[in-house]
Amino acid sequence: MDSVLDLTKENIQQVVDASMQQLVILTFWSQQSPDSMALGQSLEQLAQSGRFILAKVNCDAEIEIAQYFQIQSLPTTLLLTEGKPIDGFAGPLPVDQIEAMLAKHLPAQWQLDLNQAKTLLAQDDAVNALPLLKAAYQEQPHAEVALVYADALLMLGQVAQAKVLLDGIGLADQDSYYQSLKAKLSLALDAADTPEIRKLQESVDASPGDLALLLSLCKALHGAKRDEEALEKLFAVLSNDINAQDGQIKLLFMEILTAMGQGNVTANQFRRKLYSLLY
Repeated sequence: MDSVLDLTKENIQQVVDASMQQLVILTFWSQQSPDSMALGQSLEQLAQSGRFILAKVNCDAEIEIAQYFQIQSLPTTLLLTEGKPIDGFAGPLPVDQIEAMLAKHLPAQWQLDLNQAKTLLAQDDAVNALPLLKAAYQEQPHAEVALVYADALLMLGQVAQAKVLLDGIGLADQDSYYQSLKAKLSLALDAADTPEIRKLQESVDASPGDLALLLSLCKALHGAKRDEEALEKLFAVLSNDINAQDGQIKLLFMEILTAMGQGNVTANQFRRKLYSLLY
């Protein structure tokens, strides 16, 4: 349903049904009332956020609807939830006062982001869900968001970040969803622990000064999406010699950061660490 619409007898049931899931604002106006037309424009601008549906009632044409809601003066604005008016005001109001009133009834932005992300994950679209979950987690870093965030990360193979989130879930929030994600994490970690990586790790442990071997190990770790481990090993070398192995260590470090993307929390942490060495 559009975020702004004209309410008529033909679509009123659709709007009432929509109020079962989302806040609906009814604004009653008339061309004979300049205040009501100005208020309608302000509400239209606020409705562009997508946080509520604005249903405009032209009282010159929809007299029966105005009578049903017992409208006595214009403009009149009602807030509708589950088919029932829960709040409202008569006359014009400044935008800041309207926003303050709406804030009491609208879900927080993080809840909207979380709900949209859940819908996307149900469609196997973790790529578009991830930015929404990052924003929601930054605003509200609790288990309800963290679990869905970890789910998206696991779908995208970002195992290290998912593990950090799941390790931070408290005992009270370790429900069946958490247990299923832990099982996914365990399978992902097992899949990432390849014989090649184990063999390379043994070789590096035996020859810790062999940076060519370290490069091979870190490339393998990156290929298995174990980027945080690779970056830690590379940064340990860079901390002592920024140009180690003729600059190949730094080059691989940067390539992994680039592959992880600008929005990756772990990548950003290691970028800051590198900048501290360079500057």
